[in-house]
Amino acid sequence: MPPGQGSSKGWTLLASCGITSRVAMCVGKCSRIVGPCLLALGTLSVAANILLLFPGGTSKYLVEGHISKQARAMPGVWGGGITVLLAATHITAVGWRCAGCSDCGTRRNAFVSAVLSKLALLGAAACFVLSGVGLTDGPLCFYNASEHGRGHGILWDYPFLDAGGKEPDTRAQNYLYDRRTWSTCLEPEGIVAWNVVLFSLLLLVSATEMVLASLQILNGCLGCLCGFCEGK
Repeated sequence: MPPGQGSSKGWTLLASCGITSRVAMCVGKCSRIVGPCLLALGTLSVAANILLLFPGGTSKYLVEGHISKQARAMPGVWGGGITVLLAATHITAVGWRCAGCSDCGTRRNAFVSAVLSKLALLGAAACFVLSGVGLTDGPLCFYNASEHGRGHGILWDYPFLDAGGKEPDTRAQNYLYDRRTWSTCLEPEGIVAWNVVLFSLLLLVSATEMVLASLQILNGCLGCLCGFCEGK
């Protein structure tokens, strides 16, 4: 072996180990931040969707079936909620359990966290899309159709959609920006503001969940290579 070659290889190995250790440290710390954040967001998503089922805090309209189809689909429960909470629970548990560099099967758990994060990403994306549709379509409410050229008498329908219920008409394009049109809905009281606030909250929450889930997918992939434990 030429003089100095063994020393050079040794320094290269030490440098490689140092880089791996630093990456593992970042992976572990990231998991301990992302996990609790996703737990909080998933819980908020479930709460927001449940509130959509009880306009004005009453169960009357849910019992009568007068809840918009997007709210009844409950994307905030199964999409932005359950799938995200499953991933968040695992990520948080692994991140903190491995903080002391115990024998916790770091690479296996990193792979599982990446898979669960992909499911959370899909769930949050579904919640984002359905919440956007719910916000665009507007609420199901009791309104005077004859005043708006939509028929005769007072009925339950989506006043901010056209007669075919397929494309938003001019009022639908403006109702989010013109609060004067919110008085179109007679019942439930304040339903337009209720839907706008909660569906907007679901949009914001699910968008944040998608960002964090994507970050954790990358983090999990790095964990498969380097592990979670700071001391390894």
